[in-house]
Amino acid sequence: MDANLYALFERAFPADRTQVALATPAGPAFDYAALGTGSARLAGLLTALGLQPGDRVSVQVRKSPQAVLLYLACLRAGFVFHPLNDGYRRDELAWLVTDADPALAVCDPDDAGLFASLVPAGCRVLTLAADGTGSLTTAAATAKARPVTVPRRESDLAALLYTSGTTGRAKGAMLTHGNLAANVRALVCAWGFDPADRLLHALPIYHAHGLFVALGCALASGASLRLLPRFDAAEVLAALPGCTVMMGVPTYYTRLLQQPGLDRAACAGVRLFVSGSAPLTPATFAAFRERTGHAILERYGMTETGMNTSNPLAGERRAGSVGPPLPGVEVRIVGPDGARLPTGATGAIELRGANVFPGYWHQPEQTAAAFTADGWFRSGDLGLLDADGYLTINGRGKDLVICGGLNVYPREVELALDALPGIAESAVIGSPHPEFGEAVVAVIVPAPGAVPDEAAIIGALKVKLAGFKVPKRVFVVAELPRNTMGKVEKAALRARYATCFGASSNAS
Repeated sequence: MDANLYALFERAFPADRTQVALATPAGPAFDYAALGTGSARLAGLLTALGLQPGDRVSVQVRKSPQAVLLYLACLRAGFVFHPLNDGYRRDELAWLVTDADPALAVCDPDDAGLFASLVPAGCRVLTLAADGTGSLTTAAATAKARPVTVPRRESDLAALLYTSGTTGRAKGAMLTHGNLAANVRALVCAWGFDPADRLLHALPIYHAHGLFVALGCALASGASLRLLPRFDAAEVLAALPGCTVMMGVPTYYTRLLQQPGLDRAACAGVRLFVSGSAPLTPATFAAFRERTGHAILERYGMTETGMNTSNPLAGERRAGSVGPPLPGVEVRIVGPDGARLPTGATGAIELRGANVFPGYWHQPEQTAAAFTADGWFRSGDLGLLDADGYLTINGRGKDLVICGGLNVYPREVELALDALPGIAESAVIGSPHPEFGEAVVAVIVPAPGAVPDEAAIIGALKVKLAGFKVPKRVFVVAELPRNTMGKVEKAALRARYATCFGASSNAS
């Protein structure tokens, strides 16, 4: 059977192709017939321009149904889809389009000149706008639809997504048709998707969460998508009554909780709320359940692997946990020597399964370092597995704080902080300390109306945590720095507070 991911989607398309596939707040809806024809026209046009299977297509455009059609067209024609964050500017784009070496770049019309100055020799630049204009859309409108889908093997590349590069230059994670298909099959089953579902999609589509998880689950089950151009809490709340599933990052849920209209009636037709890409605080989990009657389903994934674990659809969804491994995914926790750790012990999370990528684009050394000798992927995350097989993430390995030779896992301290009255959310980092090497530092956002007191917070934690885990400083900020997917940018916090103890400090 053809392993092309588009072929998997097409096999799930409803028999009645007039069923809505993509609906937007403004503009016409796209039914499944239009999805097939539109992607076929684009695939035919790009093939006629000389692109070959395996060629990269770099794409920086605003979210729209036309952008979704372009993604599907690339899958159909066997091209490697390379999405770019639509907030990236010249310096960020220069490395990405150089390293990916695309045969085609697609951008917004206003950015055509910029991309022409950045792309390698021989790379064509076309434009696509959310309103359906642009050179690519115009040419595709008169192109002959070629409904042929190029056969692909499971090992053939489908997409190239670059990691954030917070510890160095961004790396291109190579994702195959087999990786993406294995993951979407597991998710459709685990989360109970069927053709009657209507997915509220407010996520960006340059990221794995919105591109592969949300779009993938809907298309692989013949469901419908309500495609919002971006997250706006009021617009999402207004759209909820017509939807059955919503996927988001924790920030979406905290902002929804600020909407007075969020209640059980507004969510009566929704069967599932999913959260990922960053930790969901137990306080948000509890507040959302109290207001709506829904326990948010939290899961764990990465660019390099797709989704790895998930709290169950039918079963206990534990606040602070990302659930057991998905079918076909193996998870193990190991110590510094690589030996498997016992249940309940925190260590490095390693992963294995058909969902795991084969490596980094043009970086064999990085690829070799990312895998163990027996083929497990080193996630870079720290966590523990409990007796029931539920995984809890305790932070990134690079975020580990070593205070006086003792390991401090930031997530444990953050959970203790978030449970204190007057604290809305927190981030824990390590800062250089003249006596301990590193010391624990907490950065908190106060709850509305609260005036946090540093000494009182430290005192409260001393009765909850061992002394070496207690922050030696607590800083209050209006908001934590985050990337576009809601993850706290701890590198920025470490830089901001790098000298908070001073070279001669002996604070203790």
